Amino acid sequence: MNACLCGSGIDYEDCCGPYVENRTAAPTAEALMRSRFTAFASGRLDYIERTCASEMRETFDRVAVERGAGTVKWLSLQVLGTSRGGPLDETGTVEFSASYLADGMIRIHRENSAFRREDGKWVYVAGEIASSAALADAVRVGRNHPCPCGSGRKFKKCCGA
Repeated sequence: MNACLCGSGIDYEDCCGPYVENRTAAPTAEALMRSRFTAFASGRLDYIERTCASEMRETFDRVAVERGAGTVKWLSLQVLGTSRGGPLDETGTVEFSASYLADGMIRIHRENSAFRREDGKWVYVAGEIASSAALADAVRVGRNHPCPCGSGRKFKKCCGA
């Protein structure tokens, strides 16, 4: 099994794979958000651009996104809540928390993201990022500590490799 990076516990091919690989559209706002996390975590920036709202695609800075993506390693995702965004809705929001490794520190990105349908497909509109003051301080992970991604391996043999 190739577990999906979104943390659903489902195989990638049965979870975010069909969306990220453009075989079908995400049926809900949450499915789109999870697949965007998976795309960020696996460097599939074409999908990130393709699933932005039309007004965002016009100003999408691919070089800046690639530069940022090269400095972090996304570790885990937790969906904290959703509002609307179902198969019959036109808009929805998804609140999530994502942990990532940057500069040897584990950090948390918490966001409440807005989504809407364009031409029948869900797209990312904007996100309200939680204030850094409201989040826990970054944690430095030692090489021999358990990896924070939850793999059960030591950090040096997993995300720290």
